[in-house]
Amino acid sequence: MARFILARLVKAVFILLAILVLNFSLIHAAPGDPASVMAGEAGATDEQFLEDLRRRFGLDQPFHVQLWIYIKGAVQLDLGYSYRRGMPVADLIWDRLPATLLLTATAFVISIVFGVIAGVAAAARQGRWSDSIISALALLFYATPLFWVALMAALLFSVVLGWLPGFGYETVGANYTGFARALDIGRHLVLPATTLGLFFTAIYVRMTRASMLEVSRLDFVKTARAKGLSPGVIQRRHILRNALLPVITLAGLQAGQIVGGAVLTETVFAWPGIGRLMFEAISQRDYNVLLGVFFVSAAMVLLFNLITDIVYVIVDPRIRITE
Repeated sequence: MARFILARLVKAVFILLAILVLNFSLIHAAPGDPASVMAGEAGATDEQFLEDLRRRFGLDQPFHVQLWIYIKGAVQLDLGYSYRRGMPVADLIWDRLPATLLLTATAFVISIVFGVIAGVAAAARQGRWSDSIISALALLFYATPLFWVALMAALLFSVVLGWLPGFGYETVGANYTGFARALDIGRHLVLPATTLGLFFTAIYVRMTRASMLEVSRLDFVKTARAKGLSPGVIQRRHILRNALLPVITLAGLQAGQIVGGAVLTETVFAWPGIGRLMFEAISQRDYNVLLGVFFVSAAMVLLFNLITDIVYVIVDPRIRITE
């Protein structure tokens, strides 16, 4: 297992370096630069002023020099400086990252737990009305745009019913501490986490149902039934455990994608995470912040994939770990 993890970590490092080069190249190929945006906001059109700004940001350097400076800094976890916000990019991201991790982790748990439970229930009642209702709801949530669900949830549960706060991370000016603050953050977390988790819940429902039905028709399940094992034992120990393998694979792939979905959710609910920070950086042409967010997001995706590989081996001991 140690050699397996080490080999995957080495591969992840090379992949991360390739992602850094690709992101840097794509962003610098886009039209416009931070100097032009800041000059426009200042109402200045003087070419000399633009040149001074580019020199200050290092944008007057050749592309390969800028790329080398950026990669060297990223290896040292120095993600540059945000001149728009007047602080290091690393400090800015680390300040926003806990909110995003809390949101995405909660949404991920919600989607996995409810998706698997609903999928198992639908497979156990194949062809009945409950199976049809679960499948229809899963298809509905999968097909509905995420931002529309977020807006409707905020409108219904916050504006109309007043059950939950619709925006922000915590109550402004309340100055809660300890358990009271945790409870306040939890109330603000319900709507964005549930909204973000619904889309992925629908995917896991359909995947779990299809996998359960496929495994239930295999020979070793028929043998278990012939041996007289109870239906509950067959469902838990023989069908569900093998049916979870494709679900785990899919969950590992989408653990990173859920960060991308957090961009819309954080924007709608004014959640102060890196998704909202990335949206603001795009509109402001803040390249260093944008590259920093991409770097952290890519590292998180690679980490989730490594965890998925480890869990996959633990769940199914038949899979041999190769070097």
